[in-house]
Amino acid sequence: MYSTIAAAHQRAKTQIQALERSVVFVVDDDVSVRESLELLIASAGWQPLLFASAKDFLSHARPAGPSCLVLDVNMPGLNGLDLQSLLTADGRRIPIIFVTGFGDVPTTVRAMKAGAFEFLTKPIDTAALLHAIRSAMQRSAALTREDSELAALRSCYQMLSPREREVMFFVVHGLLNKQVAFELGISEITVKAHRGQLMRKMNARSLPELVTMFARLRLGDQVVMH
Repeated sequence: MYSTIAAAHQRAKTQIQALERSVVFVVDDDVSVRESLELLIASAGWQPLLFASAKDFLSHARPAGPSCLVLDVNMPGLNGLDLQSLLTADGRRIPIIFVTGFGDVPTTVRAMKAGAFEFLTKPIDTAALLHAIRSAMQRSAALTREDSELAALRSCYQMLSPREREVMFFVVHGLLNKQVAFELGISEITVKAHRGQLMRKMNARSLPELVTMFARLRLGDQVVMH
């Protein structure tokens, strides 16, 4: 019983900590909008960070935990769509909730095609915005996990020797040990040894899992030698 209660408390603590780390960025040149959104976001338990321009936002460091961006479309200088393009080009995968007082179909379509999470019009429906932020945070948490897993996978791959990478390439492409030995001009026993080592370093429990790892690393059809 006590262990069950303790586990429940730990889960609740973890959820609270995750919530505290969740950041909602707001980029809008209208100070009244920023102030109202700040109060709304804070009251829902997230951490609001406000910016008057896209340039100011770009200079801010990325948070470690889940985050989303509430972004005005029409701003002087870099507008919302420009910022979206820059973030995409930089590989920054942050869910974007666009808000605008001048919504039109072409703009909405362009934003959504470019990966916008949601598109809302001003005056903002607070219930709709909170729902969008909540969903965006769930998406961001999933993206954060994916990025962390991929970083760990790349770290494992970096530990492989050039020969182990060659063996991995041929193995995931379906060659048997003796075929790999022929391709590399080494003995089958040596291939088996390299295969065992690379499986251990990659933390792969099976060949299908290794194939999946190779695909996630996006190594393509080239043997990576360094």
